[in-house]
Amino acid sequence: MNLLARRLSHGLLILADTGVAALLVLLSTAGRQGLPMIVVPALVCVLPVAVRRIWPLSAYGGALVATVLTPVLETNSLTMSVVVALTIYTVSASRPVRQSATALAAGLLVVCGANLAWLTGIRQVNGWPDPLFVVGTAGLVMAAGWSLGTVARTRREFAAREDTRRAEQALIDERLRIARELHDVVAHTMSAITVKAGVAAKVLDKHPEEGRKALRDIEELGRGSLVEMRRMLGTLRAPGTTPENAPLPGIADLPSLAARAAEAGVRVELSVSGDVPEPMGLSVYRIVQEAITNVVRHAAPARCRVGVSVADGTLSISVVDDGPGRRVLPDETGGHGLTGMRERVMLYGGAFEAGPRPEGGFGVFASWEIS
Repeated sequence: MNLLARRLSHGLLILADTGVAALLVLLSTAGRQGLPMIVVPALVCVLPVAVRRIWPLSAYGGALVATVLTPVLETNSLTMSVVVALTIYTVSASRPVRQSATALAAGLLVVCGANLAWLTGIRQVNGWPDPLFVVGTAGLVMAAGWSLGTVARTRREFAAREDTRRAEQALIDERLRIARELHDVVAHTMSAITVKAGVAAKVLDKHPEEGRKALRDIEELGRGSLVEMRRMLGTLRAPGTTPENAPLPGIADLPSLAARAAEAGVRVELSVSGDVPEPMGLSVYRIVQEAITNVVRHAAPARCRVGVSVADGTLSISVVDDGPGRRVLPDETGGHGLTGMRERVMLYGGAFEAGPRPEGGFGVFASWEIS
């Protein structure tokens, strides 16, 4: 469809050029005697305007030849100045600056020389017009056409570069998003696996059934995280090669997240109220996941309250626990969880706050406006 639209647009422009050429013929022949004898030369002179978008350089060369033959073809210099200006515009709009500037210089020599030659002869007979004035006007008209064409080409190239930059930036943003997703998946899974492995090591000899259950949980966690990572990494490959097509997690997956946290020693009280927009479900899930992962990593065993609500056009998230109030902050080495959560919230222009609570424990709070 886009290709068809471009072709249609190009065809309409050629049709418009043909109309301009016809108008120039009418203007150059208006009020003159012997109409059949002057229409054909006029058509020859303005033909380059009609074909300038098809053969820019050839049309420009034809306009210059017609200018030199102006006395023979009995056309006026004003019409030919317009024809040359329109054709040099097309050349400068479609060719590199060096090539179009060379064409302009050659054209100025041809047009100015031809005008001087035949206008000087007319002035000797009639005493008018001033050759320098006519030549100067023709040169200015050509220079104006070249300048406008160069500006048009520059703007088109700038727009193309801007489109390329935006596409590259979109690719960078997508890769950063995938990196952030991978961080959240790996951090949460490894924290849970570490806790489960510790449990298995402690109880395997005395309570083998509990130890085997912990090992099965580790297998399930590892398998699930591998599936999710393969799905995300598949988006970096060519379209259609993604090995997994399972949907990304969202609000509906928060209960299972809470259940896994309970198995790792963190009892989660989950509360969800209001309708969370589907496009924001993944961000909400990842923020809650990272917050709970921090509780598992730094505060287990502990209790944790998770609240997700939508009210008065605002989506709010809170995750508070009763464990030790210290966490790995963004400016400390060892983790980027809080930074990742803050970046997700900033994508929606929201507010993020995290830190120890006066009454004990640690709290993570995020909110943003939804349309």
